[in-house]
Amino acid sequence: MVLPAYHSAVTNIPRIGMTTYREKAAWGVWHEPADLLPATYADAVAAAGGLALLLPAAGVGELPNAAAVALDGLHGLVLTGGADVDPARYRAIRDPHTDSIRSDRDEWELALTAVALDRGLPVLAICRGIQLLNVALGGDVAQHLPDVVGHERHRPTVGRHGRHDVRLAAESRIGALLGPTATVATYHHQAVDRLGAGLVATGWATDGTVEAVELDSAPWVVGVQWHPEVHDGARLFAGFIGACARQPAAP
Repeated sequence: MVLPAYHSAVTNIPRIGMTTYREKAAWGVWHEPADLLPATYADAVAAAGGLALLLPAAGVGELPNAAAVALDGLHGLVLTGGADVDPARYRAIRDPHTDSIRSDRDEWELALTAVALDRGLPVLAICRGIQLLNVALGGDVAQHLPDVVGHERHRPTVGRHGRHDVRLAAESRIGALLGPTATVATYHHQAVDRLGAGLVATGWATDGTVEAVELDSAPWVVGVQWHPEVHDGARLFAGFIGACARQPAAP
């Protein structure tokens, strides 16, 4: 029969949940709040052989076990970029440079992260995502990186990704994928500070900023401070989707 064959082919494609922004957006004659994500994320997942599924936060606080239900049937999770994590989540006073807080998104992504880690799902955490992952594991965030490193090279131009080099640990997952160094797309003013439980730093900018982390106790959990969906991220996404393909989805 055609239908079972089609179903079998589809289920061989890793299904990847990706967190979203909620922003005012315009299309056609409409100007409305929208749950959205830059297309570069889905494009990167698709190019690596995965199927991207968006996981918006709207209304999930009213649903019991929403994060567990959302990840049922998925093979991996991407924690995407976006607004700063609320400093209250890591017991800090808000710095004047910290952006507007998205409490619903923080709560949803922390819940998704907890379920994903508990199930052993592969996780790729990008920019805000690496910070969210670190906070989920009890770490904290440097709220305004220029005050720490004394320059603006991590976010050199408003609305444009910059470039800088990172050094990667040779024995790490990401080092095995990318080699000892990489030139990355950068756009952030915050960064991981004190590492959460079990996280190991595996990448650094020349100024010492932590640019990559891994959770050694998990099958495949990698966080990067840069944007691999924007520039030269094919090998990283291929490694992530490869790990997802080996991961049986929850029923």
